[in-house]
Amino acid sequence: MKISRNSLLGAVVTAAIVGGSGLAQAADTIRIGVVGPVTGPVAQYGEMQMIGAKMAVEQINAAGGVNGKQIEAVVMDDVCEPKQAVAVAQKIVNDGVQYVVGHLCSGSTQPAAEIYEDEGILMITPASTSPAITEQGYKMIFRTIGLDSQQGPVAGRYIAETVKPERMAVLHDKQQYGQGIATAVRDTVEGMGVNVVLFEGINSGQTDFSALITKMKKEKVDFVYYGGYHPELGLILRQSAEQGFDAGFMGPEGVGNKDISAIAGAASEGLLVSLPADFAADPNNAELVKAFEARNEDPSGPFVMPSYAAVQIIADTITATGSEDPAELAEAMRATTYETPIGAVAFDEKGDLKEFQFVIFDWHQDGSKTAVQ
Repeated sequence: MKISRNSLLGAVVTAAIVGGSGLAQAADTIRIGVVGPVTGPVAQYGEMQMIGAKMAVEQINAAGGVNGKQIEAVVMDDVCEPKQAVAVAQKIVNDGVQYVVGHLCSGSTQPAAEIYEDEGILMITPASTSPAITEQGYKMIFRTIGLDSQQGPVAGRYIAETVKPERMAVLHDKQQYGQGIATAVRDTVEGMGVNVVLFEGINSGQTDFSALITKMKKEKVDFVYYGGYHPELGLILRQSAEQGFDAGFMGPEGVGNKDISAIAGAASEGLLVSLPADFAADPNNAELVKAFEARNEDPSGPFVMPSYAAVQIIADTITATGSEDPAELAEAMRATTYETPIGAVAFDEKGDLKEFQFVIFDWHQDGSKTAVQ
């Protein structure tokens, strides 16, 4: 079957959006939990998720809704913290919400996914890339983003074939996402003959990297890959420049945020970043991009269009099947190809995308980026 595109605090804080209206809830709505970091150090990524999902909800509702019902987006904040994610997941269950678009951070998605699977709730994450999430044999868990096992080799091959470092360091933040992608990159580059002289973890929230930089200088590192998020890498870049450590740097989509330029300043110029393809540049998305821009929203963030696609897929599947049973939807999703803002979407038995494209970008100090591969 093929379906075309046309056929938001520490404790759990929720906001319901039906079209553009406020906190209305009604029996004739279809509630979708939109879960990610509304607050905390990586809330910028949560904003991407929220604006993408909200746009999908509003456009679907404006077009008549789903089988005569309006979609209600129930926004919940997990702060990208595993314990908070569990609390949010339990609230989703208690509130009778049957579908979830989220979570964002892999370390939060993993424990939440276990709850959703056990409770028969359909979840599509638009951002979590850890392969471990879908290696559990789950039936209710899907994603509209690629895997670390896809992204790592893309980054690793670029490093080995284009950068060609002589002495490389691979760093990570010891979290499921950061360590996972760093490991994939290390394994790829070592398999291609690159000399990785340092594989080391830092602590999430760490602010002083003097000792690490001194160690990399001593090891004569000329290129650094970092697996994790932008707050730490921004500080590593800035402090490296201040300490005269002149190496190239690269990171995954978790660092591809304009705030890294605010933290690192001129040191962010030339940073290499692997990101999902720029779906906002796809001519097929021109009208959708205009809709975002009319609201002064940036559609180019890596999680915007995948979030839109996740909502669309849930809505399209309910429309096509005439069912609101999450298990029936999950079964149908594995047999369906969808035309979405991220292109044709088809799921494998694990709930992963059969195809997804990651692209290497050159990051600029002003927060813009240029594709290099």
